[in-house]
Amino acid sequence: MTETTPQRPAAPNELAITFLYYKDLARAEAFYRDVMGFPLVIDQQGLAKIMRVCDDAHIGLVDEAHGMHKWAETRPVQFCIRVPDVDEWYAYIASQGVENLSEMFVNDAIGIRAFVFDDPEGYQVEIQTATREGA
Repeated sequence: MTETTPQRPAAPNELAITFLYYKDLARAEAFYRDVMGFPLVIDQQGLAKIMRVCDDAHIGLVDEAHGMHKWAETRPVQFCIRVPDVDEWYAYIASQGVENLSEMFVNDAIGIRAFVFDDPEGYQVEIQTATREGA
């Protein structure tokens, strides 16, 4: 009898979610809903709030008291959003009183114009626009 190697399932993926862990889930949800404008698409009853960033991207906000990981002081994660008009977003975010808002910057090596700021618990958010095709 010949053994076959299992193959990757052919069905397309249904959803992709990046999970971030918070001490104050309600505050994080309010920021991503009210400031960033992300709709809540799945409410996991106080454990996590899954919000749509765009058609094919979601962010999961997790109560660290119930998640698979715990909140940590060091945040080696950056949440990045590509937008058509980074200047419009900069003006808006600057009016929201966010922490650690950078100046606008250009990175010619990777072809972006961007800025960064921190969410309510210190995760860095980058908002960027491509400065050249294919970037």
